[in-house]
Amino acid sequence: MNSHEPKLADEHHEHERHGQHAHVGQAAHDGDRPHGHITPHAGAHADVVTAHDDHVRHAEHAAHVGHDKHAGHSVAMFRDRFWLTVVLTVPTVIWSEMIQHGFGYTAPRFAGSAYIPAVFGTIVYFYGGWPFLQGAYRELRDRLPGMMTLIALAITVAFSYSLLVTLGVEDGMDMWWELATLVAIMLLGHWIEMRSISQASGALRELAKLLPDTAVRLDSSGNPTEVPVAELTPGDLLLIRPGASVPADGVVKEGKSQVNESMITGESAPVDKAVGAKVIAGTVNEQGSLRVEVTSVGNQTALAGIMRLVEQAQSSRSRAQALADRAAFLLTVVAIASAVVTTIVWSVLGRPWGFTMERVVTVLVIACPHALGLAIPLVVAISTTLGARHGLLVRDRRGLEEARNVNAVFFDKTGTLTRGEFRVVEITTTAGLQHDEALALAAAAEHDSEHTIAQGIVKSAEERQLPVQKADRFEAIPGKGVRAVVGGRHLQLGGPALLRALNVEPEPPLRAAIERAASRGQAAITMVEQNKAVAVFAVADAVREESREAVRRLHEQGVQVVIMTGDAQAVANAVAQDLGIDTVFAEVLPEQKASKIQEVQRQGKRVAMVGDGVNDAPALVTADVGIAIGAGTDVAVEAGDVVLVRSDPRDVPAIIELSKATYRKMIQNLWWAAGYNIIAIPLAAGVLTRWGFVLHPALGAVLMSLSTVIVAINAQLLRRAM
Repeated sequence: MNSHEPKLADEHHEHERHGQHAHVGQAAHDGDRPHGHITPHAGAHADVVTAHDDHVRHAEHAAHVGHDKHAGHSVAMFRDRFWLTVVLTVPTVIWSEMIQHGFGYTAPRFAGSAYIPAVFGTIVYFYGGWPFLQGAYRELRDRLPGMMTLIALAITVAFSYSLLVTLGVEDGMDMWWELATLVAIMLLGHWIEMRSISQASGALRELAKLLPDTAVRLDSSGNPTEVPVAELTPGDLLLIRPGASVPADGVVKEGKSQVNESMITGESAPVDKAVGAKVIAGTVNEQGSLRVEVTSVGNQTALAGIMRLVEQAQSSRSRAQALADRAAFLLTVVAIASAVVTTIVWSVLGRPWGFTMERVVTVLVIACPHALGLAIPLVVAISTTLGARHGLLVRDRRGLEEARNVNAVFFDKTGTLTRGEFRVVEITTTAGLQHDEALALAAAAEHDSEHTIAQGIVKSAEERQLPVQKADRFEAIPGKGVRAVVGGRHLQLGGPALLRALNVEPEPPLRAAIERAASRGQAAITMVEQNKAVAVFAVADAVREESREAVRRLHEQGVQVVIMTGDAQAVANAVAQDLGIDTVFAEVLPEQKASKIQEVQRQGKRVAMVGDGVNDAPALVTADVGIAIGAGTDVAVEAGDVVLVRSDPRDVPAIIELSKATYRKMIQNLWWAAGYNIIAIPLAAGVLTRWGFVLHPALGAVLMSLSTVIVAINAQLLRRAM
């Protein structure tokens, strides 16, 4: 069919979304080389897993970017120090005079046994306490005193006082066992914290492990050779057997199969792959064999780019994190001030110096903003990882944080709410002709036509799995349509020009269908048999089924949905009416989109823009939240706060839901982490001493660590949101 009339507005503005997408695996700027950058040459792939591991480590460390308090620390380091400190603490406690008196036993005595608590307590202070002393030095050097400063101050006060008592300089009871148990409990708390952060980024580590170690490369004769992934270069031809992982990004050159891409896109259903289809490194071939030409290796793959975006998101600062940092700083100041006041008050009241020092140490320990330091970063790590596992790549934390306030969402039409491809959206037939039969006949007649509308009819029949016969005597009628013989039936298909040329007047139901299609900006293709119109097919850029659910869920969230497109008003109105969209902006040029968003923002709306990361870049920047869609794994890393890997509009309400759930967890954690100090600090200072209640330093450390564990568990509950 060379000339179906009328031409759709979609064709005049055909795919305004097209443009050069920055590949996800490429650095945003030449000067912005990512960690572990690898150039795509022979051997590049050798370091890709190392590069991915770097991203995982950076992501884990990003959870503590606030004061860099865990620089150089790891889960294994805290674990090893904790267990060795426990071993050193045992003799310290057993030979402690206070413990012996309290439990009514006598520890074995021998020459020098009286100094066992001092010797082992000193080793614990320097060995177990070293991470805290080192962290305090960094905080004070950066003029940002915080958690490490308080811990270091507490154990140093306990150590110094105990040392003076042991040397006979001061009278009183030493605090060696309190010091040792305090350090052990603090190490345990930090071990739990680091494990939580590591587990939060565990999904990224799993992604890094998706790449196989070897690949099957085909030589020029087609002979397979198993080679290390390190030797792959762009242009190599690979054999991907059933069940094998794809070792590099590429294009299918031969074969047909289904590939599991859930680990990259979050799409649970296997994706059909045939000649010309793209495959992604790390995905798994399920059924048939594929021959794939390598296009990207190493740090240029989609997988590497996804890891990089997640790292950037976990490193980016949110408003809640800034609030937590300020609260942690203020809590540090309050703790130190409380310790000073405690010292002065108990000294004035004439309490023994040992009792006063014990109160001071307890105040410093229990007021540590440990839970505050974990409250936001752990939620950030979990939410970002959850998003990545479901195809939501967060570029900027502030964008995700702002999404909870969105009450208006702008959608581009073509390729976002619609397929970006023509399909039959309505069929009207004369009496005696079934819809499926009519569509099968039309598809057979149009099969050999190169016209996009004709191919839309053919694909509609294929998607309905209709049997399509082979047509005979196919002929294109210039400017009018096509003619062909299908199963002995002489058929002609075309638009108004064909009807005028044949002088055919459709029956009233068919004429009404033609007028209805025209009012919606759709193409009306009429099928004529024996000079009589027998069917009318309305052909348009078909609405995606997912769009209906997306619009419905947004409305349930109280969000206004806006369609903004360069298409004709009639086309936009038809899509909006079909989906139940609230507001329509049609015939909008790309450079005018930003002003339309500003127009809605002036009404007091918080706006999210869902569009192409390149052509819609100004609009994405203007919106309160920019959501890049339409690029698949070739995500536009330069535009949008969030990138949708699946290009599924249902992910837009999912972003808002994730944002709200993330914010709830942040606020809950902040209240718990900071609020318990209102009661804890006065108790630690000894306000209930008169009534016989005194909080021991070790118990204070337990309570502080318990608050951290509660914050960590609460953050993990965020996983239920997805």
